[in-house]
Amino acid sequence: MSESNGAATLEIRDLHASTAGRDILTGVDLTVRQGEVHALMGPNGSGKSTLAGVIMGRPGYEVTRGDVLLNGESVLGLIADERARRGLFLAFQYPVEVPGVSVVNFLRSAYNSLKNPTGDEDKKISALAFRKILKEKMAMVGVEDDMVRRYVNQGFSGGEKKRMETLQLAVLDPQIAILDETDSGLDIDALKAVATGINQLSGPGLGLLVITHYQRILNYVTPEHVHVLMGGRVVKSGGAELAKELEEKGYEGLRSELGITAETDEAEAERVET
Repeated sequence: MSESNGAATLEIRDLHASTAGRDILTGVDLTVRQGEVHALMGPNGSGKSTLAGVIMGRPGYEVTRGDVLLNGESVLGLIADERARRGLFLAFQYPVEVPGVSVVNFLRSAYNSLKNPTGDEDKKISALAFRKILKEKMAMVGVEDDMVRRYVNQGFSGGEKKRMETLQLAVLDPQIAILDETDSGLDIDALKAVATGINQLSGPGLGLLVITHYQRILNYVTPEHVHVLMGGRVVKSGGAELAKELEEKGYEGLRSELGITAETDEAEAERVET
């Protein structure tokens, strides 16, 4: 825990990471505490999803320098489920389907895995007790019974998949959550529904890092801190007004202001985006 106020703290120190021999992160410094809402913005190809993957221990990335600490302890030597047990959570940009596994059974298994890592039969939560917890969380994030009876993400719309991620967040109750482009592919109604769920979960017990390319989700989820990632590092930080500034100027405008030359991958990704 943070020595200053007892809040859990995720600290990223001078983080460098590569994949397939390419340097992606080139010195990221960022701190997120329980109870805070941070937004991480940046052009496509700037390293936002790579950062999320490295924090959570996703295979395929090599950390070449720096560290990721949770409550003062490095998590880089831990596999993903061990990081989750310590209080980290990642909502995927592209949630995968799990055919044949119902949402309710998936969430109960995940809950037991986190709360009872030794697999002690006597400590496993009963189906009835878990159903009571699940109903409370479903009401918080606006998920109906029909969704949890279906197979995980199978046949789900984009909005349903993202609501499913929000329900996982509610059930697993982490200290720090990273939401990787939760607004990706959502229409305005789905975006509002997902944002409402996120706002219901926000509070002193949860630190949020909302990763996004666009400002629009920040119209509904208001961050206290906004950071801009370019070329694999944070180049500017500020309050919620920074997101509005980005909407007006665009990333090219910020590059010009800071005297930053677009990285090849970023420039190419921006052209594809437009």
